[in-house]
Amino acid sequence: MKKLFTNSSQIVTCNTNGKNYKRGKELSELEVLENHSIFCENGIIMDIVPNYSASKIIFDEKINLSGKVVLPGLIDCHTHTAFAGSRANEFKEKIAGVHYEEIANRGGGINTTVTAVRNSTFTDLVELMKPRIEEFIAQGVTTLEIKSGYGLDFENEIKLLHAIKIINEIFPIDIVSTFLGAHTFPLEFKDNHLGYVNLIIDKMIPHIAKNNLGEFCDGFCESTAFTSIEIDKIFGAAAKVGLKLKLHTEQFNNTGGLDVALKHNATSVDHLEVLDEKDLLKFLDFETVAVLLPGVSLFLDYQFAPARKLIENNAIVALATDYNPGSSHILNLHLIMSLAAIKMKMKIEEIINAVTINAAKALNREHNIGSIELGKKADFAVFNTNDYADIVYNVGRNLLSHTIKDGEIIFQKKLGI
Repeated sequence: MKKLFTNSSQIVTCNTNGKNYKRGKELSELEVLENHSIFCENGIIMDIVPNYSASKIIFDEKINLSGKVVLPGLIDCHTHTAFAGSRANEFKEKIAGVHYEEIANRGGGINTTVTAVRNSTFTDLVELMKPRIEEFIAQGVTTLEIKSGYGLDFENEIKLLHAIKIINEIFPIDIVSTFLGAHTFPLEFKDNHLGYVNLIIDKMIPHIAKNNLGEFCDGFCESTAFTSIEIDKIFGAAAKVGLKLKLHTEQFNNTGGLDVALKHNATSVDHLEVLDEKDLLKFLDFETVAVLLPGVSLFLDYQFAPARKLIENNAIVALATDYNPGSSHILNLHLIMSLAAIKMKMKIEEIINAVTINAAKALNREHNIGSIELGKKADFAVFNTNDYADIVYNVGRNLLSHTIKDGEIIFQKKLGI
């Protein structure tokens, strides 16, 4: 099927000239085309041409996007969408001044959700995720990462990963599955950390790799979770069976996680709210993406990651929601984009690159998605505005008109809604 997407006010290509990510100063560079059309065939971008020459193209369908802005499909590269239960009571405690780590230390936090997941059936989990995925799609998200991490035993981690796999089959967007068995220690292993690490290494990882249930292996390196030594062991085992690596690190404390992640050439390191200034230069020699999660800082009311310093030190920076029930109950990537501007002083151009091409890089998909370049997938987020700045300027609002995946319109906002 040959399709022509035409008459948009702006096409924000996030063009990389084949590099497929943006580092440092490059983050502020956006290629913005006016009076152009995008020609796609079988879901692949074949050409981008001035409107005056579009009449020469032979197509099967013409989609008129007059008065709209076209971006690459948005990518949320860090979420915990697979969960059950509510942590509203803990949210009330946090508002009253109880720290996240205090709640975790007494068996709450992640383990509250673990109990809810263990009490949920496979079907329950799939049904809980469906409206969440629909909400992401309605924001222009065409690729979404989802982690396990709320089962914390063999049976329930596998149950979560199977549920994520089914969700990927149900919905037209790409769902990227990440194994996060090393999220925290379940209560039954509270005094036997080595036993749980061995369970992950000896049983969970081999099964996940053999059955293709996860593309990435993630971990939480923190004083209330896993040490850098434990993460090093888990990453070594995961890499040996072909899983790619991600790491939650430098969120509340500096515990050596960043060095372990870089040692293993992790695809991304996520959080970095308390990144030490002396570690900024460590990103120079790596293509590891710094994924920043401003929703957590808002939700927990603590410091934001040093986005400006990372960019000034030539890092590859991406943004994500970290949507989860405990520390960032925010299913709104547009709010995250506005927070990045207001609280982390990122430029609008940097933000757009951070939720498109660099988010693709954080999921090892930068060669196929993340920018509007020839040969890439025809994944677009189309907005009801004639200026891309409005997308970030309208704080927390959803200006989306169409979500287009592989050249197909999978969501269209109804007029008057």
